[in-house]
Amino acid sequence: MKDIQSFDEYEVGFDIPAKPGMDENDIQTPCLVLDLDALERNIKKMGDYAAAHGMRHRVHGKMHKSVDIAKLQETLGGACGVCCQKVSEAEVFARGGIRDVLVSNQVREPAKIDRLARLPKLGARTIVCVDDIANVAELSDAAQRHGTVIECLVEIDCGAGRCGVTTTPAVVEIAQAIDAAEGLKFAGIQAYQGAMQHMDSYEDRKAKIDIAVAMVKDAVDTLKTLGIDCDIVGGGGTGSYYFESTSGVYNELQCGSYAFMDADYGRILDKDGKRIDQGEWENAMFILTTVMSHAKADKAIVDAGLKAQSVDSGLPVIFGRTDVEYIKCSDEHGVVMDTKGVLKVNDKLKLVPGHCDPTANVHDWYVGVRNGVVETVWPVSARGRAY
Repeated sequence: MKDIQSFDEYEVGFDIPAKPGMDENDIQTPCLVLDLDALERNIKKMGDYAAAHGMRHRVHGKMHKSVDIAKLQETLGGACGVCCQKVSEAEVFARGGIRDVLVSNQVREPAKIDRLARLPKLGARTIVCVDDIANVAELSDAAQRHGTVIECLVEIDCGAGRCGVTTTPAVVEIAQAIDAAEGLKFAGIQAYQGAMQHMDSYEDRKAKIDIAVAMVKDAVDTLKTLGIDCDIVGGGGTGSYYFESTSGVYNELQCGSYAFMDADYGRILDKDGKRIDQGEWENAMFILTTVMSHAKADKAIVDAGLKAQSVDSGLPVIFGRTDVEYIKCSDEHGVVMDTKGVLKVNDKLKLVPGHCDPTANVHDWYVGVRNGVVETVWPVSARGRAY
């Protein structure tokens, strides 16, 4: 990646979709556009919430994969660091100057463990999740080999059905092994209930989290009786952070999508039965797309298709409009139903993606816009870092 300061070296439309100072209407599409005012309000709101509830907020870097946004979350939202899902992702954030990095996942392949053990040499506190006692020796050997310290969280499967142990005795066994291992430090518990984040009903989400809280409390209390304290009891997402923050057990949130929002998250309901994208959080990230054809009277064809987004959580929603609807897509085309013929060639539309995380991962750049003018262009720093 070229030096981001040297914008003169970039050609708009080939290297980059826009440059600072350009009019919003001249941005090349399809690309990711950030409403900087909305983004900043979201970040500050979550930061203020976490501080008011005595919580740390470790933002989820896998959502945006951007060092620049992570730093904004630190400075504007008081974030204590980032979560990542892969070692290569963590390396990007550490090399970019983030000093507290959690790989909120298991690392088992020898080459990946070796790279993880070298992360502290970049100046970053390095934390990883463990759910198998055999992994303790693997991590310890690598840390000793490189003369570093890896902090470890025991992961509890509190309902997601993926990684993690399911009993307090298993938590204790792994925690004690970590505590005794050279080069390792027991840091606490990871307990993220990911399976319920997108459940529409507030009460249904709460019921799932109540189960998780009971599991985590039992583990934390049992460890404490054994003289093992948890610096981190982490979890909480955009669909549940208010539960974890008032649980009396969790002390660190791991929210990600709140900063951008997407169509799938936007549909879930708050305690008053209101969609969370209609007051709690604002849409701040969009796929900007252009009408490229209107040969069919009732359909406009736009340039954002499958290669510009992820549709695993459904099709995108056209922001701010009810007169047109994005109805299907192929590799390079999106079909917009336009029964009244209100669109014309070269009109631009803002799409709210169904799922922001994988959508961000198929783009190289974020174009930050304020008051109709491009203010900044940020690289999607960890794009493709999936190993």
